[in-house]
Amino acid sequence: MDQIVVEPNGPLQGTVSAGGAKNSALKLMVACLLAEGRTVLSNVPRIDDVDTMAEVLRAMGARTERLDNGDVAVSTPPAGELVPAGPYELFERMRASVVVIGLLLARCGSVRMPLPGGDDFGDRPIDFHINGLSAMGARFESSHGEVRGTVPGGRLVGTRVVLEYPSHTATDNLLMAAVLAKGTTVIENAAKEPEVADLAAMLCDMGAVVRGAGTSRIEIEGVDELHPTNHTVVPDRVVAATFLAAVGIAGGEVTIADARPDHMEMLLRKVDQMGVVTDMGPQGLRATAGGRLVAADIATLPYPGVATDYSPLLVAMLTVADGVGILTENLFSGRFRYVEELRRMGADIRTEGHHAVVRGVPHLSGAPVRAPDIRAGVALVLAGLVAEGETVVSGAHHIGRGYEDLAGALRSLGAKVTCR
Repeated sequence: MDQIVVEPNGPLQGTVSAGGAKNSALKLMVACLLAEGRTVLSNVPRIDDVDTMAEVLRAMGARTERLDNGDVAVSTPPAGELVPAGPYELFERMRASVVVIGLLLARCGSVRMPLPGGDDFGDRPIDFHINGLSAMGARFESSHGEVRGTVPGGRLVGTRVVLEYPSHTATDNLLMAAVLAKGTTVIENAAKEPEVADLAAMLCDMGAVVRGAGTSRIEIEGVDELHPTNHTVVPDRVVAATFLAAVGIAGGEVTIADARPDHMEMLLRKVDQMGVVTDMGPQGLRATAGGRLVAADIATLPYPGVATDYSPLLVAMLTVADGVGILTENLFSGRFRYVEELRRMGADIRTEGHHAVVRGVPHLSGAPVRAPDIRAGVALVLAGLVAEGETVVSGAHHIGRGYEDLAGALRSLGAKVTCR
């Protein structure tokens, strides 16, 4: 599948599920390598990035399998049988591959990996990861696009690490390294995302000692070894946000059965300001929208602020809202590369540095457009829900990296969406 075709078909109605969080499942799969034996993860989405991560783990010596009930089992060999390296073609596919550095240093005492890839929307250096792990005793050198690290003392040593920025992946990396380090590690200015707390919860189930996950200060007491466990992945707040944006754009009433409002408080505040009414009931998070949305100003910030992954969805909402809204992207400089595609559909958007100034129009027009990354591709699909005529979104393989079956989910709500 490389194209999604969308035609307007009126308001949406029904119930959907967000499924397991991509940004948690990938890190949890990596964390399985911290303990010899078989760890089982439930609520793991069937997405391309999960398949890629399974290939990465297999390249490092682990066994992975999707069980008949949908769970994912990871069987990890003894540390001496792990391969502390991975092939370039796998690491270049996604950013999350960088989180293997910490655990491989902790379990194997060395690591060799290419610089990670992933969505192309701006420079995302791994200095925060390297600096934090260096403070714990690791030594690094890099050349020809490859990073090589060793632990001269044989075991990482706990220390106090202050992150210059509350990076999600850097926090994950340091957390996984610290659970097997000697002594106590404190991560200051840590990322507060629910997915970080989910990783910490699984590590504690494996025998780690972690306090403060979900706050800006995480304290980890290193242990000698961990054991396998079973764990359920938290729901995906970005997929839930996608359905909120869809009902905002197309109108109607949609219930997201497994959404966690406590993970999306700032987003819910913003969509409510724009005209999407939400309430939590026994069936899940219900979102209702009728009439035209109202423009609002939005700025992306580290959690608990509005996540950068939400920004393309919110820009899509602003394209058909009444008034002028400004979305300020504070995290990634190249995040607006999809804007030209929305302009093809008749959107009135002007970008100035980190700002997108969006003047809502009454109607969009269907057009052939191309998805440059996961969330931008989804934004184009959502815009197609109210674009007159047919919208053909090429590059839909990007969407498959993070969404199990977006077209099917939207069809279940009454949208006219097909794949080809």
